[in-house]
Amino acid sequence: MNYLKLSKKISYALRHAPWEFDLELDENGWVSVEKLLDALRKDSRCAYVTIEDLQYIIQNSDKKRFEIADGRIRALYGHSIPMKIVKESTEPPAILYHGTARHFLESIRKQGLLPKARQYVHLSIDIETALQVGKRHDAKPVILEIAAKKAWEEGVKFYLGNDNIWLADKIPVTYIKGV
Repeated sequence: MNYLKLSKKISYALRHAPWEFDLELDENGWVSVEKLLDALRKDSRCAYVTIEDLQYIIQNSDKKRFEIADGRIRALYGHSIPMKIVKESTEPPAILYHGTARHFLESIRKQGLLPKARQYVHLSIDIETALQVGKRHDAKPVILEIAAKKAWEEGVKFYLGNDNIWLADKIPVTYIKGV
């Protein structure tokens, strides 16, 4: 079993195109594990995928993209589906980081951080993670420092994505250092 390819397929199904797999996510992004397994097994390369395979991917992923509970599975962040996944707002750490390409800075200066094609702005708890994310779009990305707790205290909503990733609807420029 190629777990990397399986993880990417699950990401695509749960984050970007559940309708292509005949899956209906609830408002919190959950779907039955059995329905996901049935959908995956329609592809001959995944004909023998099991719940144990899903659990292996979750337990051994350094990015913690998914969770399973009560016979259901969901992606924790990164959704681009039209339906907004409902998250519970919670207090963030004092500082969060966002890695971005240099050519986005002018737009960020004017508009702050916006989710663009995603449902939420993705923020990192450490500079290293932000740097990895930023390098997807620029060999020398800019790391922005977000005054997250101050923003939260002033009404900006934050949501826990996983141990390393926090989400926000948007980040006004007044809370961004580095632009």
